[in-house]
Amino acid sequence: MEIHSNAPDKTKSFLKDVFGWKFEDMPQMNYSMFQPPSAPGGGLQQAENLPAGVLDYVLTEDIETTLRKVTSSGGAVTMPKQEIPGMGWFAVFQDPTGITLALYEAQAPPRSARAPRKAAKKAARRGKKASRRSR
Repeated sequence: MEIHSNAPDKTKSFLKDVFGWKFEDMPQMNYSMFQPPSAPGGGLQQAENLPAGVLDYVLTEDIETTLRKVTSSGGAVTMPKQEIPGMGWFAVFQDPTGITLALYEAQAPPRSARAPRKAAKKAARRGKKASRRSR
């Protein structure tokens, strides 16, 4: 969920007071992330490209494919795929009735180096076999 406000600081103060939400400011993006006591969290920003209100996000594994489905099903893309540095991508669209929603595609987590672990396990097994033979 993302909140677009005409007065973000006032909205942030209100949500802190009423619900106890904690905010983390991201000045480089002119954005604040929030985490309510119960998930999910979201963001808060100045209403600029979208009117003041709430924007709901739908998780997708492939934004481009989903945007093609949006347009082929009668919807319209209002903001094409854009990167959220270090997190993933988003895009905004409207359904055929004019409801505005957003898509979110998470960035794949970095692959862990498994080869060294496998090599270490193989070496350990070889060591055990060798010690059994020498008995």
